[in-house]
Amino acid sequence: MEAYYVFKDLAIIIFFAKFFGIVARKLKAPQVVGEIVAGLLIGPGILGLVQQSDFLLDMAEIGVVLLMFSAGLETNLKELLKTGPKALLIACAGVFVPLFGGALLYMGFYGTAPWGSEDFYKAVFIGVILTATSVSITVETLKEMGRLKGKVGTTILSAAIIDDVIGIIVLTFVIGFKNPDSNPGKVVLNTVLFFVFAIIVGIVIYKLIKFLDNRYPHTRRIPIIGLTLCLAFAYIAEKYFGIADITGAYVAGIILCSIRDSEYIAEKMDINSYMIFGPVFFASIGLKTNLDNMTGAILLFSICFVIVGLTTKIIGCGLMSRLCGFRGLDCVKIGVGMMTRGEVALIVAQKGLSVGLLTPVYFTSVILLIIVSSISTPIILKLLYSKTPEGA
Repeated sequence: MEAYYVFKDLAIIIFFAKFFGIVARKLKAPQVVGEIVAGLLIGPGILGLVQQSDFLLDMAEIGVVLLMFSAGLETNLKELLKTGPKALLIACAGVFVPLFGGALLYMGFYGTAPWGSEDFYKAVFIGVILTATSVSITVETLKEMGRLKGKVGTTILSAAIIDDVIGIIVLTFVIGFKNPDSNPGKVVLNTVLFFVFAIIVGIVIYKLIKFLDNRYPHTRRIPIIGLTLCLAFAYIAEKYFGIADITGAYVAGIILCSIRDSEYIAEKMDINSYMIFGPVFFASIGLKTNLDNMTGAILLFSICFVIVGLTTKIIGCGLMSRLCGFRGLDCVKIGVGMMTRGEVALIVAQKGLSVGLLTPVYFTSVILLIIVSSISTPIILKLLYSKTPEGA
């Protein structure tokens, strides 16, 4: 393919992604849903305007790395450390109940698989996709009702942050165990060594960048250094520790989330993501989604996937919040607030596709879960708060 064809592909992707993103936002749905639909529409399955290429795959990989870096930057580390054991326990339940639920769902459809087999890891990976929580929809809903700073809202926000950290760690382990050349001891050791490396090197880098940020506040060199750190950690994680590059990018964001200009760095990263890398990544999800192989069995699996994805979050987080001292409908509010899925679920699914743990047809299931959870969560939360005030 001639090099200049990439300009045509990018023009089509950016235009359609932004147009459908705006339409989705007008319909009170997440913008990413529109961008995914755009990818489906212009991809080989429908209009055939854009074909998947190595260039677009590389662009999408950069996009996912930048998204995870931004997620790390937006983490409130002080709030994360202050929330105590309650948010941690709720987050753990919100990870492991969907993890087991997703694995059992896959085995229920395709049969049980022996420990360590390829099918076993595919089943576990379906559960890993369900561990992610996208709290942005919940935050907007609680903010609109004036409930974000309440006890329930704070707990949901903190638990969702911890939830994603645990989910990324679980993803790292599953990808490591799936590699036939690896053994469990080596995977655990590499993961521990990476996080030890990240803590030691991260403290040094944090102090250095904090010094530069105090000396040259709000200058463009700070975001450039941040981007360099993001890409370096993504490379080091994958190359030297066998850890997913998105884990390295996320850790890089956490290292910088407490400096004074963290929001300034996030703002500059958002420009790159908003203009080009984000649309390419989310549209590429649609491009990869294979509707040709959609069968009645896959459709039934997708419906069950959505049901399991929603109920396991409510059951896991709701029951654990009950054990942590919450009462009445507050437990249900926390469970419902944790059930939205978004970018992180897509990122995890994309990673599974790249390492052979997921086939493209199952992207339909993930997209359906994101759409249903994004629409239903605000409606249910408003209904719950209308029935009883917080703490009643």
